[in-house]
Amino acid sequence: MEPDNNKKNPLETRNKIISLLRIRGPSLPIHVSKEIGLSTLFAGAFLSELASSNEIKISNMKVGGSPLYFVPGQESQLENFSNYLPGKEKEAFSLLKEKKLLEDRKLEPAIRVALRSIKDFAFPLLLNSPEKILFWRFYSLLEEEAKLEIEKLIEKPKIEPKPVTLEVKEIKPEIKVEKKQIVKPEKVIKKEIEKPLIILKEKPKPVIKPEKVKEKSDFVNKILGFLGAENIELIEEKEAKKKEFTARIRINSDIGKICFLLIAKDKKSITENDLTLALQKAQSLKMPAYLISTGQLNKKASSYLENYSSLIKFRRI
Repeated sequence: MEPDNNKKNPLETRNKIISLLRIRGPSLPIHVSKEIGLSTLFAGAFLSELASSNEIKISNMKVGGSPLYFVPGQESQLENFSNYLPGKEKEAFSLLKEKKLLEDRKLEPAIRVALRSIKDFAFPLLLNSPEKILFWRFYSLLEEEAKLEIEKLIEKPKIEPKPVTLEVKEIKPEIKVEKKQIVKPEKVIKKEIEKPLIILKEKPKPVIKPEKVKEKSDFVNKILGFLGAENIELIEEKEAKKKEFTARIRINSDIGKICFLLIAKDKKSITENDLTLALQKAQSLKMPAYLISTGQLNKKASSYLENYSSLIKFRRI
């Protein structure tokens, strides 16, 4: 049973979440939900808004499919969750942590790919040289320290010049007499060149046809009617297809207005994959997802929705 959402001051709730993260360190939405006394959906919405305003940060790594939320300065505490990294990424993490600095071109391809995925711990440094050599530094190694280490690695040994003995010889100047050739003037014959007459024809001006306004499908109109009936504010329409509609919306709640990424689908059955894609799109915009459909959830989708109820909401119409 999720905690009851009593009427709360949104600013007070935001401050409580930030204070909690400062004490707990990197946390999942479900932890914030239990501590603050909010539903997991509203806790996820508040976390997304705080991340959008750069008051807190979101980890690149996932724990059980959800990122970690933390306040600036707690980056080192993400190491406590490194055991959740996949196999090759965990191997790349251990290698970089040990060496602190790695040259990309000297690594095996799988490690090179993995380093590009662990963005919480691996930071790129591109050497400004004709070769453009890429290095990776561990997050705890300062950038200036890394640059000094790179300079040591690429420093070429100095070659001492060998002494050169110079021999001086007397050189007698030679005087050369050049014979001047007399050039006879030739008669220059001027010819009149007849230039062809070029007639330029004006190209006909292209006719600009007015763009046809695409009519919205019955399904999209049905969604728009639903939003109006539910007093849901449409902020920005992103994509409108025959059987799919995507937009940014704002919903009034007891704890203030919350922005969602709306994804509407005209389908008989909503699958786990539909929920996963909707959540990925919403997280890329740092907001929770609101999925609306004419169909119902299948068993796997229902289980998925329970696990990620802090980040996605579903409504059948």
